[in-house]
Amino acid sequence: MTATADTDITDTAAAAPALDIAHVRAAFPALAEPTLAGWAFFENAGGSYPCRQVLRRLTEFYTRTKVQPYAPYPAARRAGAWMDEAVERLAPWLGVAPDWLHVGPSTSQNTYVLAQAFRRHLRGRAGAEIVVTEQDHEANSGVWRRLAEEGITIREWQVDPGTGRLDPAALDALLSERTALVAFPHCSNIVGAINPVAEITAKVRAAGAVSVVDGVSYAPHGLPDVAALGADVYLFSAYKTYGPHQGVMVADPALVDRLPCEGHGFNAGYRAKRLTPAGPDHAQVAALAGIADYFDDLHSHHFASNAAADGRAARVRGLMRGAEIARAAPLLAYLEGRNDLRVLGPTDPAGRAPTVSIAHARPGEALAAALAEHRIMAGGGDFYAPRVIRAMGEDPEHGVLRLSFVHYTSAEEIDRLIAALDRVL
Repeated sequence: MTATADTDITDTAAAAPALDIAHVRAAFPALAEPTLAGWAFFENAGGSYPCRQVLRRLTEFYTRTKVQPYAPYPAARRAGAWMDEAVERLAPWLGVAPDWLHVGPSTSQNTYVLAQAFRRHLRGRAGAEIVVTEQDHEANSGVWRRLAEEGITIREWQVDPGTGRLDPAALDALLSERTALVAFPHCSNIVGAINPVAEITAKVRAAGAVSVVDGVSYAPHGLPDVAALGADVYLFSAYKTYGPHQGVMVADPALVDRLPCEGHGFNAGYRAKRLTPAGPDHAQVAALAGIADYFDDLHSHHFASNAAADGRAARVRGLMRGAEIARAAPLLAYLEGRNDLRVLGPTDPAGRAPTVSIAHARPGEALAAALAEHRIMAGGGDFYAPRVIRAMGEDPEHGVLRLSFVHYTSAEEIDRLIAALDRVL
């Protein structure tokens, strides 16, 4: 595997100081909310708790600047400035310039719009092919598969049925001079395995194609350096990275300029509006700056104030991942020790995200309901990824139990989860 941002998910975790869990949990009001007292949250892959910095910015925007932004009066100028600040603050954490960022209502909506742009872009290109995977969430799979209606050939990169992994070597046979685009996940929302993105995008780039990486299940565990990954498009959900309910699409400006405008015709000259047909949610865009505020706070609390600014993202990523690996280890060891279930994906906590899916004789939703009786919040079903579940020989309608957590999950909550699983299973 290429030694890039893919590898530092474990390297930086090993070098990072221990996470101050008390400091972290103090940043999330939901963890101190009386109505949630006694409940442990293990459905973070469906959406994380927002941090207080995001909530503060959202409240201030609605209170002080809920007007049409960029108009020639103080409240409007302030609203526009806060929106601009959010993009400018978040971009460095992703290793890109602000003009790479596009904010839409969700990742599913962002991929849909992007696919419509490619539908027009590839129209008339004889023999064009798109590669999709079995491993992806439907948001980065179905929209591309539907382009077969335009005569585009869809090729499927299949997973290993035993491990659920994608083999980069298997991609070689799917790539050719006809390949226009390859869509794949940074990390599966079912299998949890972290794919070697830089290695894959290098192959895609060598074939003259565009890479579209679904980072929704990776980004909550440390925002990646998109430029180092080599992705042409990288997508994630802000509401899973401690922010408001928006989708963020990080896209190479050169690619955006080549694609047809999917926004209003009169906005074609504005890059930031070419792939966002609807007007942005002003308050939620402004609140994105709260994510950067939170990461800044994590860095300043755990590292020397004179540490080089250009390493902040990697250091915070390592800090978060170190905590997650430590939390995942006892859970995965417990599950691996049982013979009445199957963990989908790797059981080495250092090689996966802490999103753990379990196949069991009882349906996933039934297991989640049973855990709720023990004040454990978890989910059951196919989680919009039936293809990988089916490819691994399991029934998507029966579903899996999914247990997902992030860096603010405490060791005590892991112990409670294991005790509850012991009773339920």
